[in-house]
Amino acid sequence: MNSARLRNTNVVVDLGALRHNIRAQKAALPAGSHIFGVVKADAYGNGMTQVAHVLSEEGVAGFCVALLDEGFTLRNAGLQETILVLGITPVQYAPLAAENGISLTVGSVDWLKEYQQVAQTNHVRQPLKVHLGLDTGMGRIGFQDVTEFKQALQLVQTPEFEFEGIFTHFATADSADKTYFEHQLTKWKQFLAVVDHRPRYVHMANSATGLWHQQDIESNTVRMGISLYGCNPSGRELQPSFELQPVTSLITHATFVKKLHRGESVSYGATYTAQQDEWVATLPVGYADGYRRELTGYHVLVNGQVCDILGRICMDQMMIRLPHQMPVGTEAVLLGRSGDQEITATDLADQLGTINYEVLTGFGDRLARKYIDCQEEE
Repeated sequence: MNSARLRNTNVVVDLGALRHNIRAQKAALPAGSHIFGVVKADAYGNGMTQVAHVLSEEGVAGFCVALLDEGFTLRNAGLQETILVLGITPVQYAPLAAENGISLTVGSVDWLKEYQQVAQTNHVRQPLKVHLGLDTGMGRIGFQDVTEFKQALQLVQTPEFEFEGIFTHFATADSADKTYFEHQLTKWKQFLAVVDHRPRYVHMANSATGLWHQQDIESNTVRMGISLYGCNPSGRELQPSFELQPVTSLITHATFVKKLHRGESVSYGATYTAQQDEWVATLPVGYADGYRRELTGYHVLVNGQVCDILGRICMDQMMIRLPHQMPVGTEAVLLGRSGDQEITATDLADQLGTINYEVLTGFGDRLARKYIDCQEEE
């Protein structure tokens, strides 16, 4: 049986926009700076291996993932760059990381000591590449005080480890109020002050820091996350310091078109009733695809025109009002540009009361990914 996707619906990924965003960030950094492309969560829903190969072509130093499994996916796809697991990996799986050259985040002396015993007992030949995570105020993972950090610095000099990096993560770099950012920056500098020999990668800049705090970056590596995919980390609070081009669109096509008569209702609960005769199209997308039910009452774009969603969004389908009769197969843009109109991930996030990160990562596996490169087409 043919395994091709047979629904005319795609998450469209513009690789040209991806290239633009990484080149724009490079241009804003001092010469010799490194960039890690954050490709966790399937590259924010855009397809991890496909995105990683493009970033490799653009010369990134490495990739950031959330889980060791994601790291193996990249290695199995032939990516040879540094791969850093940002989350904490259970010690028993760390020998697999060492054998495959995948770097792990470490945030405690106990973890390092436990791994030493595991490596010695299991005769692990390859040193484990580690990045020491520093909790300067995110409150998630990492060393919290300089004393324990000094112990860690000694332990990572032993044969079981390769001390590859140090990093922290900022909680409010996307805020106009710099107070807490500066508090974290001060703690970061206190940690760095006790490092006699800095490792290859020193990274404290996430997307927001790379956009709005370039003068404060005391590191040699930027982790590009949401900005890589053309979204503003702050939503609408701050304007990006360089142009970001949206990478992701969601495009579908009408599967059914009918005339809805005055007094007739649409979808579960009959929450929408036509006040006059109108043309309605059914789209083969629903909340099971990540186009959430809370978007009921929002709109999509058809031929550059705003078309309201009618009634409740279903698990697999949704209905929209057309400006006039249109044929089955008519294109509808749920995210992206149509004519002079555009729906951004931030627009959808505002409607949902969430952030653009959640919008992008929410698009499910049922949606096929289609890759284009508009820069090459021009």
